[in-house]
Amino acid sequence: MNLKTLTIDVTLAALRSGETTASALAQLHFDKIKTEDQVPGKEINSFLSLAEERAMQQAEKIDGMLKAGENLPVLAGVPIGIKDVLTMQGAPSTAGSKILKNYHPPYDATAVRKLEAAGAVLLGKLNCDEFAMGGSNENSAYGPVRNPRALDRVPGGSSGGSAAAVAAGFCVASLGTDTGGSVRQPAAFCGVTGLLPTYGRISRYGLIAFASSLDRVGPVTRSVRDTATMLSVLSGPDPMDATASQTPVEDYVAATKAPVAGLKIGIPAEYFGEGLEPEIRAAVERTLDQLKAAGCTTHPISLAHTKYAVPTYYVLATAEASSNLSRFDGVRFGHRVDHPKNLSELYKESREEGFGPEVKRRILLGTYSLSSGYYDAYYRKAQQVRTLLARDFLAAFAEVDAIVTPITPTPPWKLGEKTEDPLSMYLADIYTVAASLAGISGISVPVGETAEHLPIGVQVLAGHFQEAKLLRVAQAIEDAKK
Repeated sequence: MNLKTLTIDVTLAALRSGETTASALAQLHFDKIKTEDQVPGKEINSFLSLAEERAMQQAEKIDGMLKAGENLPVLAGVPIGIKDVLTMQGAPSTAGSKILKNYHPPYDATAVRKLEAAGAVLLGKLNCDEFAMGGSNENSAYGPVRNPRALDRVPGGSSGGSAAAVAAGFCVASLGTDTGGSVRQPAAFCGVTGLLPTYGRISRYGLIAFASSLDRVGPVTRSVRDTATMLSVLSGPDPMDATASQTPVEDYVAATKAPVAGLKIGIPAEYFGEGLEPEIRAAVERTLDQLKAAGCTTHPISLAHTKYAVPTYYVLATAEASSNLSRFDGVRFGHRVDHPKNLSELYKESREEGFGPEVKRRILLGTYSLSSGYYDAYYRKAQQVRTLLARDFLAAFAEVDAIVTPITPTPPWKLGEKTEDPLSMYLADIYTVAASLAGISGISVPVGETAEHLPIGVQVLAGHFQEAKLLRVAQAIEDAKK
């Protein structure tokens, strides 16, 4: 059994046929993680902790259902990893930060609970940039993640562990989070599929917050159909999250079987300008040709305020981070220094030791933009531009069904290449942050490789709660590769 190509459907078929058991499959994945994820000098470092006891109990439960001839739930026996910003009872939930090193939450995030209720076997917690702040997974307090497709390259961030684990065959699917591109970009860099659901489609309860108006939970998988299956399980209202939408959940798996003929695809000129590498441009153009061959029509559109998206995002996201992370003060939550001189020193030194450089940088940026005298100049103005960006998309989706763009201007860069230049890392988010600010849905689909065999993905965007349409287009792109 090739663990690198295993999908949800294949897993269920193997269980039903007796080819394997849920317990055996879970053990295979644990063995692979232990022998390949932490090899000295070549470690991928995607998993931070394993939940072996909990996983094997769930696997044995699924095996019991098989023996009894019971109907299996939709994710029965499927090994899944969880990004370490989502709480999982009994497992460390560090958010990739030293300040939460010893935090063991007493409850499951809603997304985690829903996966397990659907039969998933939860293997453990996945590495990520600290508090999901980063685009390379080099900001984790527990070491960087390597890209399994090229070990000298970054896997993307902040859900680098989530994408790398799926690409390496350590789990069939995973949960990540996307604030400004943190599922879509790592999925593209690792050659897998990653979904940005509409804001409110999936509950955020149990998500350790970075920027609450932007954070979204999203699956990373090996196929569009698996993405649809995961989304069907994860979607829906939640009494524990007031932002979880009451909008009815569609049959997303059925949507992947619907033809795309007649759909209108928008091509925004602003996403194809200076800085886009030729190989990536060619891959996106090839994808558009394939969609036309499938019966879609393409239409030039304008998203006029795109050039303001990156600064707008970094004003708003850092402001929310400054507020959200103020709770980690050494008193109520997180790491506490020993023997502080006074309360002020306790706050200062606990945060100084507990947070890494990128988190500190963003807290300072956010505090500055929220401070007296600068609030109107930065934060309020950024909120106004966010509205303009959202209006751009609303106008576009009045004319087209979906939008196809690059995800990043370049393939994955080398480890350490941008760590001393945070601005260049921020600018790599140019094609992802606008959709995040607008609250719309998006997906990253792998479409090929560069001459150096580095993965290339394309981004499909659709309107609010238009995931069914999004998945139709994504499936057509995936089918064209076969």
